[in-house]
Amino acid sequence: VARPPPADAAPRPPIVAVMGHVDHGKTTLLDTLRNTSVAAGEAGGITQAVGAFEVRMPGSAATITFLDTPGHAAFTAMRARGAAGADVAVLVVDARDGVKPQTREAIKHAAAAGAPIVVAITKCDLPDADPARVRGQLLAEGVELEAAGGAVQCVEVSARSGAGLADLEDALLLQAATMNLAASPTAPAAGVVVEARVDRGVGPVATVVVSEGTLAPGAPIVVGCEWGRVRSLTAPGGGGAVSSAGPGTPVEVAGLRGVPSAGDALTVAP
Repeated sequence: VARPPPADAAPRPPIVAVMGHVDHGKTTLLDTLRNTSVAAGEAGGITQAVGAFEVRMPGSAATITFLDTPGHAAFTAMRARGAAGADVAVLVVDARDGVKPQTREAIKHAAAAGAPIVVAITKCDLPDADPARVRGQLLAEGVELEAAGGAVQCVEVSARSGAGLADLEDALLLQAATMNLAASPTAPAAGVVVEARVDRGVGPVATVVVSEGTLAPGAPIVVGCEWGRVRSLTAPGGGGAVSSAGPGTPVEVAGLRGVPSAGDALTVAP
C-alpha cells in the first residue's frame, strides 16, 4: 500500500512499554498512575495479556500511552511484541529481588526493538529494599546508568506510597523530548496490533496503537494477513465508543474478517 510522505507532522504522545520480571510490580505501578485496579482482577495478580492504556500524567497533564506487558516466562514472545510497538521501555526491577531471568529478557527485547530504557526500581518503601545493589546488578548486565556516566535514567519508586512517581514521569517525558516524536494526524492511518481476540457478539477485535494518521469508523484496513473495514472504535479496557483515534492513541478496532497477530501492522488502504 503506497503511503505519501507526511506533510504536517506534529508532536505525538510517547508509547511506553512496561517490562520486567514476574511480580516485580509492573501492573500495580500502572494502577497507581491511572487509579484503577487491574492487578487485583488478574489470575494471581499476574497480567495474562498485553494491554494498552492511555494515562494523563498527574504532574504535567501530559498524555503517555503505556503498554502493560506480561512478566511470566510463558509470555516472552508477547512481551517482545509489546516492546516492538513502543518508543521507550520502562524496566521495572524489585528493590529486594534485583535482576532476575525475565529482567534480562526484557533488556534484550528492548534492545532488539531499539527502544531506550528508563529503569524504575520498585518497592523502595520496604525495609529490606536495596536499590544500590540493584543498580550494581544492572551495570553488570550492561545497562549504562546515568550514575555511572551512561544515558539510562534510573528512578526509585513505590507504587503503594506514590513516592518517586513524579520523578518517573519527569524521566519519561525527558526521554520522549530527546526523541522528537512526531506524526501526521492527516496521513492515512497506520498502527501496530498489541493484542487481538474474538469478542462474542462483536467478532474479531484488535487492540491497536495508532502511530500515524487518524483512524475512524468506515476506513478500509489491512492488518497483517487480515483485512476489513472499521466498524467501531472503543477505548481499551471496557471504555466507551470513540469517534476517532489519532497518533499515539490506543483503541480497540472491530470489523476485521479474521483475528490478526500481535505485532501486525495496521494500514488504511484506498
